[in-house]
Amino acid sequence: MKNFKSLGLITATLFTASIALTACGSGSGTKSASSPAPSAAATAAATTTAAASTTPKADGGKVTLTIGAYSILKDSLDQIIPKFKEDWKKKTGQTVEFQESYVASGSQATAIIQGFEADIAPLSLEGDIQKIVEKGLITHDWKNNKYKGFITGSIAAIGVREGNPKGIKDWSDLTKPGVEVLIPNPSTSGGAKWDINAVYGAGLKTSEAAGKQDPAVAKDLLSKIYKNIKVLDKSGADSLTTFDKGVGDAIITYENELVARIQSGKKYVEVIPPYTTSIENPVALIDKYVDKHGNREVAQGFLDYLYTPEAQKVFADKGFRSVLPEVAKQYEKNYTTPAGLFNIEYLGGWDKVNKELYGKGAIWETILAEGGAK
Repeated sequence: MKNFKSLGLITATLFTASIALTACGSGSGTKSASSPAPSAAATAAATTTAAASTTPKADGGKVTLTIGAYSILKDSLDQIIPKFKEDWKKKTGQTVEFQESYVASGSQATAIIQGFEADIAPLSLEGDIQKIVEKGLITHDWKNNKYKGFITGSIAAIGVREGNPKGIKDWSDLTKPGVEVLIPNPSTSGGAKWDINAVYGAGLKTSEAAGKQDPAVAKDLLSKIYKNIKVLDKSGADSLTTFDKGVGDAIITYENELVARIQSGKKYVEVIPPYTTSIENPVALIDKYVDKHGNREVAQGFLDYLYTPEAQKVFADKGFRSVLPEVAKQYEKNYTTPAGLFNIEYLGGWDKVNKELYGKGAIWETILAEGGAK
């Protein structure tokens, strides 16, 4: 199925805190999966827009919140944050100042673990939040609300250029000779894992429809697409920027990224394959840092605000699928839901996926070895 949508320009915001973070080597946005990825802490530090001389703390009529988000949320939070600041000021008389970092989800999680003191982390993957939990930085049950900790939804889709010159309708079309594909690198990007899940799950669904679910068919589809990958960027935002520069015939990405781009005037077309995955994006308050900064009340207030109709409408306007039923209903005409849509549970849940698809010696690593590191 196809759906035409538009995508807003997504640019990486620079982080506004001078927090000393560990730096490693820098990675490349080329096809090289074997080249070293940039240190997550260094990436967060490199995205700094303004300096703060001390660790932010609540102080009288002002309080500071530090947001460590995955890159694609920037456009949405640019609109939500001013709304929250106004709302909080009316309720409490308190002025909230924000420090913001937007990088790839996996890199952001690693940066937080390494010492980037984010109060709230809206990330791409549940697994990235769990990494922070395992390090003891999140001590509460972050999934204990009726939305299970997720603030936005989407689906994995294919973006192609105006007129769809390569005639792409399904994942299998990305295996054809001469089709150049873009996708982020799953070693740094949470979005990339959703993208790869979509392709692999579609292979399982296709074999299942033919008579029997066959992991070999799923791996073969993923392997053939990998051979056509032109660039493995470190984040979904970087991958889209590469596509904007005219590189590649197709990009595997979140639907909301395409919607926003097309809305901004890009002449792209969204292709929704018959089989694809739904996407759930989590958020969590980082207990260790919130307690250190003394700003739990406003941090919880901001997290709660992300579930309000006002915030959810901003997300929906940017192409996300709202977690609020009433907002989702208002925007349902904007979306196509394919009959073969599946979720992470179809693949056995994240524990199984991370072990069997992305673990050491697992399917993705095998495909890299067989196809040559890009």
